Amino acid sequence: MMDISKSAAPVGLAYFNLGLRGLPMFLIAVAPILGHVFSPFLRFRGGKGLSTALGVWIGLTIWKASLAGVITVMIGIALFTPPGWAVMLALVGILITLLVWMPDPLLLMVLVSETFILAWTHRSDLSQRPRIRPWLAQRFFRSKD
Repeated sequence: MMDISKSAAPVGLAYFNLGLRGLPMFLIAVAPILGHVFSPFLRFRGGKGLSTALGVWIGLTIWKASLAGVITVMIGIALFTPPGWAVMLALVGILITLLVWMPDPLLLMVLVSETFILAWTHRSDLSQRPRIRPWLAQRFFRSKD
């Protein structure tokens, strides 16, 4: 919860209350994720940045894009293994939401940057091919003898 809050609060404050846009807002939106992933307090080894990324989208879109991300990551976790592929599915869900309802270049730049950062932190998962979860494969893809 703190990882979400540490990004949602400053990003939302800067975007909605202070009305920042352009490069300053881009830097404010990307800074919490970079600070989480490459924390100077942890010798530049932090977490994977997923909850911090969610907080950025809550701050920028007040749940519009982040809700799409949460729904698609849950679908991805239910369907695929390893979980890094669910994260990539969540980013696709956010991309579709932005393209359909909020095609702001600033938001798309933040998404592209987040995608690179999250792909880096989940690189071990993404180096493996995605697989359908065993329970799903057995139920829907069993061989017919």
